[in-house]
Amino acid sequence: MSEHLALREEAERFIRVCYAELGRSAEETERRLVEVKRAIAEQGCYGHTEEELRHGARMAWRNSNRCIGRLFWETLEVWDARGLETEEDIAGALIGHIANATNGGKIRPALTVFRPVAEPQRRVLILNYQLIRYAGYETVQGVVGDPDSVTFTKLCMRLGWRGEGTPFDVLPLVVQIGDRTPRLFPIPPEIVMEVPLTHPELPGLADLRLKWYAVPIVSNMRLEIGGLSYTAAPFNGWYMGTEIGARNLADEHRYNLLPRIASLMGLDTSRESYLWRDKALVELNVAVLHSYKENGVMIVDHHTAARQFMRFEDRETRNGRPVTGDWTWLIPPVSPATTPIFHKHYEDRVATPNFFYQEGAEGEKECPHKQLDAQCPIAHG
Repeated sequence: MSEHLALREEAERFIRVCYAELGRSAEETERRLVEVKRAIAEQGCYGHTEEELRHGARMAWRNSNRCIGRLFWETLEVWDARGLETEEDIAGALIGHIANATNGGKIRPALTVFRPVAEPQRRVLILNYQLIRYAGYETVQGVVGDPDSVTFTKLCMRLGWRGEGTPFDVLPLVVQIGDRTPRLFPIPPEIVMEVPLTHPELPGLADLRLKWYAVPIVSNMRLEIGGLSYTAAPFNGWYMGTEIGARNLADEHRYNLLPRIASLMGLDTSRESYLWRDKALVELNVAVLHSYKENGVMIVDHHTAARQFMRFEDRETRNGRPVTGDWTWLIPPVSPATTPIFHKHYEDRVATPNFFYQEGAEGEKECPHKQLDAQCPIAHG
């Protein structure tokens, strides 16, 4: 009974806020609350309407403390896949999400939501950290590919997958329902848009044959709306350049490319005081922004993203909503002191609806302590 009471309280809190923001009348709000409370009393649960689901998912983006890209929360497209039952159908919806969100480079912020948790044996999990992610292979010479993907790559190989062994092999989707054996589904190569990296003033960078995928689709988090948990609800925005150029490709525990970029630039790396890492880091980020724009793929630089966040703050203030945030994630990893966010303070208070890390998804024990390539839950920044 205490569980039902908690669910009823969460549901009522959400419905009242949601319906007020949607401009619904007090009478309509009360009618809906009667329906929700009756369902919880009789069945121990309730279901969201499509409108509640859509606005609740958008509110979750708006409440995401680590996201610098929240200005665009109202543009999120929400694709309802709650009726899908089989791993094959779920994988098909994920493949559809990749294709539709990519949109030829004109990326759509989108979320696909599968059924909420009602019974543990029917819980849907996507074991990938992101729908698109590069493999990492342990070899005697070191890791080939993305070191952050080594554990998940081993799981995929145990399930029968074999990659080509290159630094940029796209991993398959891995879907699990309840306690069933996880099943993997290769992603059709033609829907994975990738960007080859070049530099406007360093022609030798193209010889490194670097690339990155166009759309970051976070898939290992739980969406909570009005007391209901959606354990499979992959979502995306578009990249902020520093996520790729200052983290994925630059971090020592990731692709660790700064020494190679410094060598390409002819920098003296004998002393840290020469700031060769900083110089190489800036040019790697220049290459990322240049390459995405040259290939017609949406991306944002960190200065523009910070100004957009200031606009988000202004809008929220005008609407009477306090802006919460995790400052350590909101500041960009390149030149943070040059952005207005650096000089501000935010209360890191968690509000719902929201996204949460969860047990069973790949990387969940690491993610809260690491800025991965999804610095923003809707990975826009």
